Amino acid sequence: MMSLLKKLFKKEAELDPNTIYNPIQGKAIPLSEVKDPVFSQEMMGKGVGIVPEIGRVVSPLNGVVATVFPTKHAIGIQGEGGAELIIHVGLDTVNLQGQHFKAHVKEGAKIKRGDLLLEFDMEKIKEAGYDLTTPVVVPNSVDYEEVSVKLGTMNEKEELIVLA
Repeated sequence: MMSLLKKLFKKEAELDPNTIYNPIQGKAIPLSEVKDPVFSQEMMGKGVGIVPEIGRVVSPLNGVVATVFPTKHAIGIQGEGGAELIIHVGLDTVNLQGQHFKAHVKEGAKIKRGDLLLEFDMEKIKEAGYDLTTPVVVPNSVDYEEVSVKLGTMNEKEELIVLA
């Protein structure tokens, strides 16, 4: 019981740098089920797909924003522990040219787990005919012996990917 309480009240400074927390409230699915071969065949790295329930992305770890794509549909993060991360909101959403997306951070910004990174209008993106499944991948996953993922419905900031 005490270890559970300690885990629940862990301070940000004590976060495991090899744990990536869920950036979007929704359902985590295997990357192999993402309807884009670049992601489903792990060409970009190992990870998961998130079927979002809300239109916002929060930081899944402490680190630095490495890239905010000009179209605001994707963001790259360099974690404090060395993990690289790409969060790609939706499939083929680059074609929206930034429409229905709002970035809340810029490249080079220091971020903490839970910081708001992006917002997106789920309804308008769906109306435009796009799949909102959001790949969350670790491009440098080859640097780790093991990449374990959790699947199912989860809230923001729940443990999602563990690198070992």
